[in-house]
Amino acid sequence: MPSSNLTPNAPHLTALQRRIVRDIVSLMRHDNLKAGDRLAELSIARQIGTSRTPVNVALQHLAALGVLTHDPNRGHFLTRDASELGTLAHEFLATPDEPLYLRIAEDRLTGKLPDAVNEIDLMRRYDAPRGTVRRVLARIQQEEWIEKSAGHGWTFLPIIDSNQAYEESYIFRAAIEPTGVLSPSFHADPEELESLRQHQRFVAEQGYRSVTPIELFEASCRFHETLARWSNNRFILQGVRRTDQLRRLVEYRHFTRDRDFRHDQALEHIVILDAIAAGDRIKAANLLRQHLEDALRDKVLTRNVFTETP
Repeated sequence: MPSSNLTPNAPHLTALQRRIVRDIVSLMRHDNLKAGDRLAELSIARQIGTSRTPVNVALQHLAALGVLTHDPNRGHFLTRDASELGTLAHEFLATPDEPLYLRIAEDRLTGKLPDAVNEIDLMRRYDAPRGTVRRVLARIQQEEWIEKSAGHGWTFLPIIDSNQAYEESYIFRAAIEPTGVLSPSFHADPEELESLRQHQRFVAEQGYRSVTPIELFEASCRFHETLARWSNNRFILQGVRRTDQLRRLVEYRHFTRDRDFRHDQALEHIVILDAIAAGDRIKAANLLRQHLEDALRDKVLTRNVFTETP
């Protein structure tokens, strides 16, 4: 299978679909699926936290790459063991995203881009065609860190672009995420909880050394967003997802971070899940708050990721 065909930026995939392809590849590897195992759309959609339609598109894309086979009556099946998909994983996950998106994010984080821009300026600055610039701007608009201004320009919205903003994001998360666990409407799906626990166990036992740094970050996002979804509070879920979107800009810039941090993080996730499984949500909420406060001390108070060299 030639690597030139394994591109996460295929033109017919939207940004959401590309991300779902990455998530599916990570799930297959974390769950150590074998050749012949079936990938159920509904189960994947539930684990990733999205609808079945983009999952189906992502599965079709993986089938076109030869990773899956498709039986119209039975669904999609792996053509090889997930442990053999290292090359594919690095094609999709070794670099986090579309190059122009990353360059704009980097320049915005480092203050090289002004608050107001227009398409012509961006085309000249990055030597990029209008179609590419528009596609990236549309994605950034969807992620809510830019908006159209009067005329033909764009205005950047506040993001996590300083140590103070990063600290504020953790204070916000420490306030809403434990509250979601304690919400009367909180309900953990047993099957999903076990899958999430296996996922984190894989990261803690071996994945923190063997999978790509971006897979490690996405595994953390999956944990936090799943707990927020279990709260059955749309505002908590939207808040966590929104913060994760903004966190990606910072984390992708520093995705070579010490892997031992991800190992310890996964162990803490498992302890929180164990408390939820035991029905002790007060303990789980306290552990989650401590987990976020420890991350705040490591990433913000102990060091400044905005002054570290990526």
